[in-house]
Amino acid sequence: MKFLSYGAAGVLAASLLSTSAFAFGAGKTGSSGKSGSQPCTMCHNGGTAPTVEISGPTTLAAGATGQYTLIIRGGAAVKAGMNVAASDAAASLEPGSATEQKKEAGELTHKAAKAFSNGEARFDFSLIAPSTAGTVTLFGAGNSTNGNGNAVGDMSATTTLNVTVTAAGNNPTPDDNEEPGGCSSTGGAPAMMFVLAAAGVTLLRRRHG
Repeated sequence: MKFLSYGAAGVLAASLLSTSAFAFGAGKTGSSGKSGSQPCTMCHNGGTAPTVEISGPTTLAAGATGQYTLIIRGGAAVKAGMNVAASDAAASLEPGSATEQKKEAGELTHKAAKAFSNGEARFDFSLIAPSTAGTVTLFGAGNSTNGNGNAVGDMSATTTLNVTVTAAGNNPTPDDNEEPGGCSSTGGAPAMMFVLAAAGVTLLRRRHG
């Protein structure tokens, strides 16, 4: 009886692991590494950690849109999942591909595990900067899995990228000495002197003639 009980417990445990893996196969938010989030390693573990980076501009004007990519390399490197969040609620994250990603509670996650290609998995997305100057931190988690349908043999890693948001620029003010046509009054002085001198020479010639 004990043998059967232990066997049943093992099957149940394996089933739970498999169920948890499949439950998040369609993506999960709250695992980006942002303060208070739960890491993917709570479910996926036992594998080799990948390297994860966020590529994109580190400076944006207020209200501007920047294009970014979460890149996952290494680990089991068969299939990948992701979660990206921003530190500022006024910043907006948008999926780069409606078929690969979805937006939930202001964060981005995958719709289905993505196959690695040439040793990496890439997820494009965009950030719309807040309307005021400051710093927005992007938090990204990448999960590298072996694609066997359970959570064993997988591993994730997290990364961050700080984006400086600058105040929206004003149109440059023309120089006070600027004349219509783009020539300053000081720049036009030599030309005016040349004209006057030429006129003087012409007048002298007429008198001597």
